[in-house]
Amino acid sequence: MRLLKRLPFTTAYVVITLTLAIVLGTLWTSIEDKSFYDDVAFGLPAFQDGRWLTLVWGMFFALDPFFYVYVAGAFAIITGFSEWRLGTARTVVLCVLYQWGAVLMTALFFLIFRGSGWEWVQQRATETDVGFSAGMLAVASVASATVRPPWRLRMRLAILGYVLFSVLFVGQMADAEHFVAVALSMPFSTRLAGPHAMRARALPTRHELRLLAAIGVLVITVLTLLANFLPDRLTPFGPTDDTPETWWVLIIEVALFLLVANGLRRGYRWAWWVTVVLCSLIVVFAALVALIALLLTLDPDAVDLDIDNGLPQFFAQSLLYLVYLILLIGGRGAFRVPRRSKRRLASGTSHADTAKDLLRRWGGDTISWMTTWPENRHMITADGQGYIAFRKHAGVAVALGDPVGPPGSTAAILDDFVAMCDKAALVPYIFSCGRDTVAATTALGWSSAQVAEDNLIDLPTLEFKGKKWQDVRTALNKAPKEGVTFRMVTLADEPWSMVRQVEELSQQWLGDKELPEMGFTLGGVTEALDREVKVGLAVGADGKLHGVTSWMPVYGPEGHVRGWTLDLMRRADGSFRATMEFLIASSCQWFKADGADFISLSGAPLARSAGDAAGETAVEKFLDTLGEQLEPVYGFRSLHAFKGKFQPRFEPMYMTFRDEGDLPRIGIAITRAYLPTAGLRDMISVVKQ
Repeated sequence: MRLLKRLPFTTAYVVITLTLAIVLGTLWTSIEDKSFYDDVAFGLPAFQDGRWLTLVWGMFFALDPFFYVYVAGAFAIITGFSEWRLGTARTVVLCVLYQWGAVLMTALFFLIFRGSGWEWVQQRATETDVGFSAGMLAVASVASATVRPPWRLRMRLAILGYVLFSVLFVGQMADAEHFVAVALSMPFSTRLAGPHAMRARALPTRHELRLLAAIGVLVITVLTLLANFLPDRLTPFGPTDDTPETWWVLIIEVALFLLVANGLRRGYRWAWWVTVVLCSLIVVFAALVALIALLLTLDPDAVDLDIDNGLPQFFAQSLLYLVYLILLIGGRGAFRVPRRSKRRLASGTSHADTAKDLLRRWGGDTISWMTTWPENRHMITADGQGYIAFRKHAGVAVALGDPVGPPGSTAAILDDFVAMCDKAALVPYIFSCGRDTVAATTALGWSSAQVAEDNLIDLPTLEFKGKKWQDVRTALNKAPKEGVTFRMVTLADEPWSMVRQVEELSQQWLGDKELPEMGFTLGGVTEALDREVKVGLAVGADGKLHGVTSWMPVYGPEGHVRGWTLDLMRRADGSFRATMEFLIASSCQWFKADGADFISLSGAPLARSAGDAAGETAVEKFLDTLGEQLEPVYGFRSLHAFKGKFQPRFEPMYMTFRDEGDLPRIGIAITRAYLPTAGLRDMISVVKQ
């Protein structure tokens, strides 16, 4: 019912077509074997006999039972997507008009040239066909104008590549109709899409150029396979003269093609050189053959040259190689990724001291102190005034938080970060950033999704009064009665015995979990020992440690600490029950007296307040599901609910990514960032729990 309401045209067509196929038996028997085939098939013979209604009836059948896979699959998906983007009325009009227009213009073309001696036209002019695929491809071409970059370019290339490849190297009547439909719709797609059209990017990025180059090699791979599995075809250039390769040679060729395609996708210089040299050889050879053919044609004493022996097909392929070669040379700047040793230098190293100096100078957000941890790499800008911190996993540069630098420098730092990633063949990705970074990446055509919420408490106006603070007041009042006192310390200056208690408490807490310890945005005792980090201790009258919290500084400009962010939280077994409430509330009071503006309880990964589910993106819905599945293991949502006791205000934290196609790799990278030491047994433990 939901599909019928949103996609009535697509749903109705698929249902009617499949129903007719079952009732009339064309779902298991070719329609060409049916007595009514001539009454429904369109084409030049049908129109010459006056069967114009075949334009309508032919749309509801497939030529072969196997082709119903396309009716129930490709048409449903492609036209369904188009109807979703363009609306039902616009989709119906475009689909039907372009279907009829493509069929009639193809028939007219065959009528005009069938007496010219063109073998392909002579054969196709005697054939008829059924189907709705020309209209489907036309409306998909128009719908591409509603897709944001880089997917718009990819969608258009996929459509153009398919129709050009099929008409030039397969050459069926339907292929000619597809070509006409796309050629008459794609150039006008922005206008035909009406208010649904989106503004296109002027030029492709380096990332897109690499994908284009890789797709070019994949097209060559398909040509190789086609020559082996369909060696005898009648194309517009005449019959093919392909010689199939043996299976082991074919496997080697395809493997090499795929290796080069992957190298181009990642921007490797060697892959570009290999492709340019091979394409140049083919183009030069074709030029020499053409020159020899021209000289032989002009020489009256020369022998006759048989140009039908595969030469037209060869020249057509050579023309594609020439276009591809021009693309490679024009986009050569995108293929400058050096060898592995130099890529390590290009992707930077740890500069924790420099990062701290810049952070104190310019200030940062609530998690910026995490960027100074030595596990991070730091991309320092060329002027030395800004940086962005990241970790490298699975070919992804996982950047943490907002860039640090002078006011207004966010976009410039991100440009440098993307350039570094492109140079080092890394996928750029930013995790736990704020709105300014999202705005800057959105301007680059990136996407974003909310991954957490920062829990902020404003200290100047903080008072633990009212019913909503009852649990916190109870913890503050009950702790002294239990003999528990609060101390705010620098852990590195504490006696060895107290440091040892903190370590043992943390080890005990981790041991009880029987799960891998998380890192990346979650620090431990090592980070708490930093002298710029404050540590809150809940200590009993007997000197026993009940709980510990660590607080990272939040710097403003000129070295001013304007707030503190909660990091480590540990509570001892058998301790005072409200230890965490007592520690956080006491820390709030201490930082307020010290003049801080706010504290951040930080954000629990994959947890946030209930929002507008209808406004969520597909990625955000997936992250919500993932957070729900991981709740029994790590309790992110329980932690988020606990922090709600302190009545914080929320600031969304986002992840931004350049390409949805990178998400599987990003998922692996962020998992490795949070669980750097986890092995197979640990992962199995997570799945079990």
